[in-house]
Amino acid sequence: MLSQRQLFLNYLGQTSDFPLMLEIERAEGVYMHSAEGKRYLDLISGIGVSNVGHRHPKVLQAIQDQLDRYLHLMVYGEFVQAPQVQLAEALTRTLPDPLNACFFVNSGSEAIEGALKLAKRYTGRPNLVSCFNAYHGSSHGALSVSGSEQFKQGYRPLLPGVSHIRFNNPEDFFQIDEQTAAVVVETVQGEAGVRVADADYFKALRQHCDSVGALLILDEIQAGFGRTGTFWAFESYGVMPDIMVAAKGMGGGMPIGAFIASQEIMQVLKANPILGHISTFGGHPVSAAASLATLRVIQEENLLEQVSVKAQRIIEQLQHPAIRSIRHRGLMMAVEFESFDMLKPVIDRAIELGVLTDWFLYCDNAMRVAPPLTIQPTEIDEACAIILQAIEDVTVHA
Repeated sequence: MLSQRQLFLNYLGQTSDFPLMLEIERAEGVYMHSAEGKRYLDLISGIGVSNVGHRHPKVLQAIQDQLDRYLHLMVYGEFVQAPQVQLAEALTRTLPDPLNACFFVNSGSEAIEGALKLAKRYTGRPNLVSCFNAYHGSSHGALSVSGSEQFKQGYRPLLPGVSHIRFNNPEDFFQIDEQTAAVVVETVQGEAGVRVADADYFKALRQHCDSVGALLILDEIQAGFGRTGTFWAFESYGVMPDIMVAAKGMGGGMPIGAFIASQEIMQVLKANPILGHISTFGGHPVSAAASLATLRVIQEENLLEQVSVKAQRIIEQLQHPAIRSIRHRGLMMAVEFESFDMLKPVIDRAIELGVLTDWFLYCDNAMRVAPPLTIQPTEIDEACAIILQAIEDVTVHA
């Protein structure tokens, strides 16, 4: 009999030559447990997914209740399915008018693809603008508007008509003109290492888009669903997007994504041609039920009010000469070290000691810290103590 690890290597498509290869048997709250009985504190929430922790009881109950009713019935957009429509109503209640039309898909990349198509269809324009060091997904369209040539060069040709501007730099707005269908921007740049723009930047971007008739797409895939301390990160900037994109923390551990716009904008997908965007599994009823439960947990357990206090607790404890700075917006954090060569042994040692962290695609000298919003003070203390111990272990032997 081959081991699970050997089956993993033999039969799964691999994403790198150095997967973590942790074999997790069960997970609950902020902890994952290996087949050997080792416990790991998940300090990255499955890369921004488990905002309400692993297997939250209310999410599990919603999943079970839906399992007892039905699974897939019909492709998205044809049947009236209670989990979808109830989730759509609840989502729009978290958003300002007129963001009142939700199109459900299966992932962040798919949500970006739908948003890009919607913008081109609504405006009739050919071009797109995004930011350097942006990450919007790995499918062709999403990759086209991502901002790292390293990850794109092996897959060209990608979408034509895409140009890039510097994040938080209004001097580049001249590239946004009357041929621009949309500007797509992360509200907080995630894979660039938690880069936060000024509120004035987003206000100026909104004004410039309005002046040339371009739509503004805000990517909340990592920053949404409470991660930054408000339900949506854009709430802090005093602007409103034309189209908003969500996924990751939206599903409570289940796969789901959405692009959200006004009914006026969204209706263009209905005609010329009909079925302008379709999805077989989009808004799967079990995922939609889990998402609605996740939204309610965030609201009913007052998790948003706790984010800044928990973030400050982490910042106060992660003090060490090897740590150069901590960038953050709420519980979306980047702990910066001198180099990848310094950081990687710390991450490896922390995993050995029972805390799972990671680095960023475009910022490999910073440690990703994005715990479940449900993390408790004692769990924060445990995680920080282990990270500091890992730093000490690495620096002493350096």
